[in-house]
Amino acid sequence: MSTFTTSPRPLGSNADAAYRQTWKPLGLLNAYRLSLAVLLTFISLADIELRPLGERDPHLFMLVSTSYLFFALACVTLIRAQKPGFRWQLYLQVLADIICVIALTYASGGIRSGLGTLLIVTLAGGGMLMSGQMAVLYAAISSLAVLGEEFYILLRQIEPGPSFTHAGLLGGTYFLTALLAWVLAKRARESEALAAQRGVDLANMQQLTEYVIQRMQTGVIVIDAHDRIHLINESAWHLLGTPAHPTQQNLTRLAPELAGHLAQWQVNPDSEPQMFRPKPSSPDLLPRFARLGQASQSGTLIFLEDTTALAQQAQQLKLASLGRLTASIAHEIRNPLGAISHAGQLLAESPQLSSGDLRLTEIIRNHSQRMNAIVENVLQLSRRQRARPEELELKPWLEEFIADFCRTHNIGAEHIRIAIDPPGTQVRMDPSQLHQILWNLCQNGARYSGARLGVPRLELRGGISAESPNPFLDVIDFGPGVPPEAVDHLFEPFFTTEASGTGLGLYISRELCESNQARLHYIPVPGGGSCFRITFADPRRKQLT
Repeated sequence: MSTFTTSPRPLGSNADAAYRQTWKPLGLLNAYRLSLAVLLTFISLADIELRPLGERDPHLFMLVSTSYLFFALACVTLIRAQKPGFRWQLYLQVLADIICVIALTYASGGIRSGLGTLLIVTLAGGGMLMSGQMAVLYAAISSLAVLGEEFYILLRQIEPGPSFTHAGLLGGTYFLTALLAWVLAKRARESEALAAQRGVDLANMQQLTEYVIQRMQTGVIVIDAHDRIHLINESAWHLLGTPAHPTQQNLTRLAPELAGHLAQWQVNPDSEPQMFRPKPSSPDLLPRFARLGQASQSGTLIFLEDTTALAQQAQQLKLASLGRLTASIAHEIRNPLGAISHAGQLLAESPQLSSGDLRLTEIIRNHSQRMNAIVENVLQLSRRQRARPEELELKPWLEEFIADFCRTHNIGAEHIRIAIDPPGTQVRMDPSQLHQILWNLCQNGARYSGARLGVPRLELRGGISAESPNPFLDVIDFGPGVPPEAVDHLFEPFFTTEASGTGLGLYISRELCESNQARLHYIPVPGGGSCFRITFADPRRKQLT
């Protein structure tokens, strides 16, 4: 048997199933044949008197036993080589079993010796591997061989005489055994095929489920009762900042703030989830929790929603409301404002005004222009078209933008430095809106750095960092920086630190970023200066249009 189990096996799942249903059972049947032949040969060669074995013709019994042993050994080699084919080997081996067992039965005194029952195992094994017709055929051959052996004893008048009753009963047993073995084997093969198909279906379903989970834009994390992470999909990995070896950590170490929200939910499952930000450059995440199972020690399923898309939808609704508001502003403010500005201009043309009155008309003109600029900015914001994001290679696009910016503001190109790492970084954003955002940021930076250094000086630094998979772009100036008390109000509408500013530039820039699922935030620069960082949308996530 050991020689069979080490035989070569076909590769592939279908080949393995065929191997288990053909060559392996045939090898087991030959193992039975080999064991039986070894036992009978040992009895005959050792001259052990074990009646009725070999009682009638000891020489024939020894010759057949020895031949049977050599045949079984030859079958080991043939089965290992799988040549000739399976069916040929099966039919030949079962036929050889019938011939040898009938000869041994005759040498041991006929059917009364009981050796004919050895064929039951052979027919059962063969019936499992043959078709129903072949199983019946070999049962018929075995029955005829037994009856023929008894008929030969009758013709030769050999003592003790034949026993046709025993031969008939044994023949019926052969038929019953072969048929039952074939039926049981057929059902076993059908059950195995069904189980294999169910296994394939389950494997496919598991693979599909894993694929869906990994490709979900919603972050998915599964933890056990001891806070250990068992599963984290690609979206959750990116949203949490691409941590190293996430499944080898616990949630408290990986995302302490998320672990705190989980602890609050475990205490009060009805509490409203609170947004959090794993890192300053990360988007706001909204966690939701669900218990796995009913036991108190069961695990927890965590969903992480990137609120950027929700913010984009809210921003679209806000723009719609703002459009209706600005229509009223244009009617209620611009017309009176135009009348005031026109009246001031007419009044300034009067030759009877003193210098003090002329100064008052100048104040009217300046503030009218400022109010008109505010109205124009608000109207521009409400009329803005939806973002049409495109794939842009950041460095060449910035070089073209800076060349245009320098020509317009008469700034030497050597005063603006570009550093993108890796150089081939690509971003997804509306080019015209990105142009508007950077124009505003660079204009502010050039003004503040020029006021401090005497010449405008800027640095545009971007690429992809190890902390986040999202591309970023920093617009750095070397001005005095933003006062700490003003940082929290930078992006509020109408907030400005300049008397002549409208306070809408940074607000509009952030709105434009949000419409592209990007983020704009301020980073203080040690030693003075300001840094405004644009964190572009995750390239794996589809944007709303």
